Amino acid sequence: MKTILMILCALISLAKAQEAINLYQDSIPNAADKAQALLGKNTPKLFIYTPDKNIAKNIAVLVIPGGGYSHIAMDHEGHAVAKELVKNGYAAYVLQYRLPSPNIMRDKSIGPLQDAQRAMQLIRSSNPQLKKVGVIGFSAGGHLASTLMTKFKKAYIANPSHVSLRPDFAGLIYPVISMQNDVTHKGSKINLIGENPSEEVVRLFSSDLQVSSEVCPTFFVHAKDDTAVPIENSYRMMTALDKANVPNTLYVFDEGGHGFGLINKTSEKKWFDAFLSWLSTLN
Repeated sequence: MKTILMILCALISLAKAQEAINLYQDSIPNAADKAQALLGKNTPKLFIYTPDKNIAKNIAVLVIPGGGYSHIAMDHEGHAVAKELVKNGYAAYVLQYRLPSPNIMRDKSIGPLQDAQRAMQLIRSSNPQLKKVGVIGFSAGGHLASTLMTKFKKAYIANPSHVSLRPDFAGLIYPVISMQNDVTHKGSKINLIGENPSEEVVRLFSSDLQVSSEVCPTFFVHAKDDTAVPIENSYRMMTALDKANVPNTLYVFDEGGHGFGLINKTSEKKWFDAFLSWLSTLN
């Protein structure tokens, strides 16, 4: 009985630590006429995790799970990551973004970016005390995070108060970066920009080709044997950041493949610990 009570108390505590809110209170930008009938699981949300006050660093991280822009790996690339961040004093916001679809969006290529920008806007406007707001994204969520990083100057949502949409730092974990055929993840590319996008659109959504000197410092994680999203994606983004004199670092695994989340079972090394150490060095 004592064990059961302890488990129930833990579950109640966890429930209090997590709050879900809709990203948009009124109309959803870029929504097609059919959107209201199809929202359901497509309703964009933020799941909020708040650290204990005695360890809070006044730094928030927007967590963007992957899934090839066809589904969202909310658990092992979302909630599990948020729980680890909260343990270490960071506020965490897990993004459930709209999956790109012509059925619910007029322009499916910008729908996920609108939701990421709205999340940054909400986090900053609701928490003016925060010292920094960063982003961490996995796989296709890494692509969305890198798009958020590089396109912050153009608001794809209403932003009358000119809230900064620029992340202060980023973690890109086995990220899709390029939309070019030789290195991209084909499913992510097709789902986001279609089967036959123009060269202009391919360039626009290849984040390594959109880097400026104002892009935030970036931490990469990738395995050399990743066949789903080749490590060349991270290499290309790092090269672009180097040319722009933007600080960046790569935590590389020899093995591990793709989609391992917090734990690469082929290695005893913990990339998340290295990520936290890297965060502590940022000014």
